[in-house]
Amino acid sequence: MATAAAGALGLLWGWLWSERFWMPQNVSWADLEGPGDGYGYPQARHILSVFPLAAGVFSVRLLFERFIAKPCALHVGIQDSGPYQPQPNAILEKVFISITKYPDEKRLEGLSKQLDWDVRKIQCWFRHRRNQDKPPTLTKFCESMWRFTFYLCIFCYGIRFLWSSPWFWDTRQCWHSYPYQPLTSGLYYYYIMELAFYWSLMFSQFTDIKRKDFLIMFVHHLATIGLITFSYINNMVRVGTLVMCLHDASDFLLEAAKLANYAKYQRLCDTLFVIFSAVFMVTRLGIYPFWILNTTLFESWEMIGPYPSWWLFNGLLLILQVLHVIWSYLIARIAFKALIRGKVSKDDRSDVESSSEEEDVTTNAKSFCGSSSSNGSSWVNGHMGGSYWAEE
Repeated sequence: MATAAAGALGLLWGWLWSERFWMPQNVSWADLEGPGDGYGYPQARHILSVFPLAAGVFSVRLLFERFIAKPCALHVGIQDSGPYQPQPNAILEKVFISITKYPDEKRLEGLSKQLDWDVRKIQCWFRHRRNQDKPPTLTKFCESMWRFTFYLCIFCYGIRFLWSSPWFWDTRQCWHSYPYQPLTSGLYYYYIMELAFYWSLMFSQFTDIKRKDFLIMFVHHLATIGLITFSYINNMVRVGTLVMCLHDASDFLLEAAKLANYAKYQRLCDTLFVIFSAVFMVTRLGIYPFWILNTTLFESWEMIGPYPSWWLFNGLLLILQVLHVIWSYLIARIAFKALIRGKVSKDDRSDVESSSEEEDVTTNAKSFCGSSSSNGSSWVNGHMGGSYWAEE
């Protein structure tokens, strides 16, 4: 029995690491065991170093939010207090927990007669009760400030690293001598730090503000981690750095817009959102297909030819482009509404309800920037996927 199980595991392991899948023709794993230059060639075992680093990133985040982000939030006037606590009422509490958090007009009228309360007062009670379980603005500000800081720093590092890299100026260099492309220390640190950050998001999403799309973002982080890991193992790291830097270009702008909203700088929030929208569309609808996909589909075909993992890698990148189109449409729709209303309108992922919106049951629109990103994720925070309007 044990021998059979060991044999089955051996077959599975051999199938997972099949050279026919991972490598171009006539290339084996043994060929990439050589010293190369710098850090040698990418190896699957390098990925193990990500886990202690991710734990370190998570620890740094906790310190950052407590000793840097929180004082900044208090400085701009964000209160260190939770939402308003509703007046205790056993009947309404029972309805809230057992029946519905959003009573309809008929139920409101029945409760009004039972309690001898005005319908408007009952609506306010349910609104405050729903907000009671929502995180305070201070918490959301600290989370967004951490993500803003990381995305800005990693983007600056990526630009600085790629500026001196030949494949930044000539994408054909991504495939020159592939897969025998040595791993430099700068490239290694860039890749491992990005991967560690997304693993830290996997850890922190269980302690962060719970969003409506927890499951979607969980899958999103898995997909991001999978694609970064995949491109590292088969040494497509050069084009991988281009993809990561391109996506980081707009992420920090989104978080900056959220910070401005939490601090109630609406004009700054709207301005940053417009800049974010422009950068997002230029990078995702312009540079990505005509620069990234051009080299992964056509230049690589010409220089190294297709093989199984090549098809998978390009298939995932094409799926990503489809998501870019969908997200861009949604962003454009919000930007168009902003021009009409003079203010950016919010999507349906809000965390906290405002009194004016609750009291006017015909109004659904809220301030866009009032939503906060996960872990950060955010609508676009992540390189390889995610639900743009459902994260929070």
